[in-house]
Amino acid sequence: MSGKERQKQLAREHYERQMQRRVEREARAKRNAIIGSTVAGVVVVAGVIAATTLFGGSDTTAATTDPAPSDNASPAASEAAGAQPKAFDPASGTCGYVADAGGGPAKEVGLPPEKVDLTPKTMTLKTNQGDIVIEVSAEKTPCTVNSFAFLAKKKYFEGSKCHRLGSDQFPMLQCGDPLAKADGKSQTDGQGGPGYRFVNENLEGAKYTRGVVAMANSGPDTNGSQFFIVFGDAPLSPDYTPFGTVTKGLEILDKVNKAGVITPGPDGTGAPKETVEIKDVTMSS
Repeated sequence: MSGKERQKQLAREHYERQMQRRVEREARAKRNAIIGSTVAGVVVVAGVIAATTLFGGSDTTAATTDPAPSDNASPAASEAAGAQPKAFDPASGTCGYVADAGGGPAKEVGLPPEKVDLTPKTMTLKTNQGDIVIEVSAEKTPCTVNSFAFLAKKKYFEGSKCHRLGSDQFPMLQCGDPLAKADGKSQTDGQGGPGYRFVNENLEGAKYTRGVVAMANSGPDTNGSQFFIVFGDAPLSPDYTPFGTVTKGLEILDKVNKAGVITPGPDGTGAPKETVEIKDVTMSS
């Protein structure tokens, strides 16, 4: 095994240990949120900790040391909610979206249509820094692309800010929380979503190399609206739906990365100093 291969192996093993610790932290935080529920102030603080333990946004709490891209909906809560999302059915051309009753704060826009439109080929993020153009794969990720087409029509992303910039070890920019402040102070960044969730897709052999755009999640089939754009090579296991590739605008991410973060968390990530605000999202064939 070469030195480079050994480094990659060590990185993967380190990431797997982090993931295990993250699950354990979530369980502890959830228990802590229940204990002392008669004290209103304690409930609020514990609830925030429980919500952010799974890597929420700017991760300004000491509880978050894992850089893995995730929104803050609790998978345990989502499962307890009952209904489960359904994968794309080629025979009917439909996907099953379900309400995320156990998720975080939501910008409610309803559920996407079950009937999937496979025609979108390009998604354009119009930002204050310039356009980021993404070639999407409706064939490989029909439920994901259908969801983005729906949210784009609802103007869901207008005015939202990309709330988390990764480090050199984890080169990504996370966006899609419509409620994020991205000011380096908010402890709720990364909790927002559309109020529904859907299945993971296209995971077999998934790689997170420069230009890949993938969904953030808090466990299997907990996708909402948060996504991340990779501007380096991220050593992730194939657990995050890769649904597109940047064809224009990666230089924007390089510029934002160079400026750094406002308040680095324990893992070096945080809200970017160079604000990235999404003005509009359009889908085209």
